[in-house]
Amino acid sequence: MGNRIYNILFHTHTVSGIVISVALYVIFFTGSFSFFRDEIANWQRGHSVTQEDAISGSINGYLDHLSEEYNLYGRDVELRHYYNERNIAVNLGASQDSLASEDDKSRIFFYLDTVDKTKGDYVGDYHLGEFLYRLHFLDQIPYPYGRYLAGLVAFFFLFAIITGILVHWDKIISNFYTFRPWAKIKTIWTDAHTALGVIGFPFQFVYAVTGAFFLLKGILMLPIVVGLYDGDQNKLYEDLEYNHPVYEFQNEKLENTIDIDAMVHQMKEEWPDFRVTETHIFNYGDKNMHASISGYLGYGTKLNGLGYRIYKVADGSIAQEKVPTTNNSYLDGVKNMMFRLHFGDYAGYGLRVISFILGLVSCFVILSGIMIWLVARDKKNVPERRRRFNKQVANWYMAICLTLLPVTALEFIIVKFATHVDRAFLYQTYFPIWLVATVFFIIKKNIAFTNKWTLISGGILGILVPIANGVASGNWFWVAYQKGYQHILLVDLLWLILGIISLWIAFFKLKTKKSELIPAKG
Repeated sequence: MGNRIYNILFHTHTVSGIVISVALYVIFFTGSFSFFRDEIANWQRGHSVTQEDAISGSINGYLDHLSEEYNLYGRDVELRHYYNERNIAVNLGASQDSLASEDDKSRIFFYLDTVDKTKGDYVGDYHLGEFLYRLHFLDQIPYPYGRYLAGLVAFFFLFAIITGILVHWDKIISNFYTFRPWAKIKTIWTDAHTALGVIGFPFQFVYAVTGAFFLLKGILMLPIVVGLYDGDQNKLYEDLEYNHPVYEFQNEKLENTIDIDAMVHQMKEEWPDFRVTETHIFNYGDKNMHASISGYLGYGTKLNGLGYRIYKVADGSIAQEKVPTTNNSYLDGVKNMMFRLHFGDYAGYGLRVISFILGLVSCFVILSGIMIWLVARDKKNVPERRRRFNKQVANWYMAICLTLLPVTALEFIIVKFATHVDRAFLYQTYFPIWLVATVFFIIKKNIAFTNKWTLISGGILGILVPIANGVASGNWFWVAYQKGYQHILLVDLLWLILGIISLWIAFFKLKTKKSELIPAKG
């Protein structure tokens, strides 16, 4: 590689990395916890889930319960399992009956608790797992600006990791096995940055590509919609198989008994290990009533086994189906695999724990990149005014990033003792605490101090998380283990181990004297 090309790649890597570093750190840190979004939700609520990745219980029972409060005749009724929580999403379409009341002609959406049958809306049922999941693609910034910003960060991150690999390509093997803990500070940061960057490269590449795809697809699809579909989005959605078919309402009541459970049972017999995630009923109670039952085969059976069947309820005939046991289309593969790769949910807890660790490793790569950038510019030949500015920038960056650990741990404790947690509560506690902590460490103007005390405070608070859970709910480690509350146990163990490791690093692994060589004092 020539010097000119090397310099271009090196500066591209440096500039793109430092510009996106803070947003990228927030995305990776909160994204690591997002692997356990559902577990955090159940931990906060003290819930256990009897069946994962599918609608649990009887569909007939849910329909009977809904019919006690709502007139379902003529409506489209959809029950959908989004996450591994007790809640399922209920969407009631407007009734097509000409004699229906005004209330029946309105659309209704809510979440239904499958155990106690209570209802809730999105804002009221907002939990800490959802908050961290949304924060990992900056969704708290008004739509669509936050998502587009996160998408651009993912896109430029792709540039950063590709240019980083190319810059180190000639010595990638030798550098990978090189670590010099007693060398000068820049060498330590560089060795750690290179080694961990190479280890996490496949993980980071996948998340850069899939993250940019999900968050920028609205922009990417715009030329296709305009050029190939003349601006008709519905036609595009039909081709992508996102829209349901349309069945005409005949305004003649169905005399047959509605038994969706029997249809589900038939599908599971024909397709072993089939998990039902959505039931969409067209024209409920009408002679032309149809029931669409969708789901997928368990990942242990087939990684990309999407399927559905639409029954005509009047005679039980099959109007349309996609058999999951046969080869799925290229479209199914692209749509499903992009989600599976990004969520890391196709190989059980093992893969998600590994992804969690690699996400935190990526956070360290980002921090080491900031320190390399600072130390490389903290030289005598650099004007003093510019050196002070560089130190101030690094001080701000490190304060914003490193305070996420103790602030997140503290929020886990707060939600266990709060009487009511909703979206407003999480916004009004998490962000102000983060702001105060960030300002405090910025004022200290010492990166070594920030690093040490965010680890100590985060470690102590992390260990207190399972204690707070036990005091508030009685679900101590041994209780959760005995009752089979694996979601609750997982979150407690996650924080306990993370807290212990943070304290171990703070007290036994930090090189305080070397770190103090690069204070951010202005």
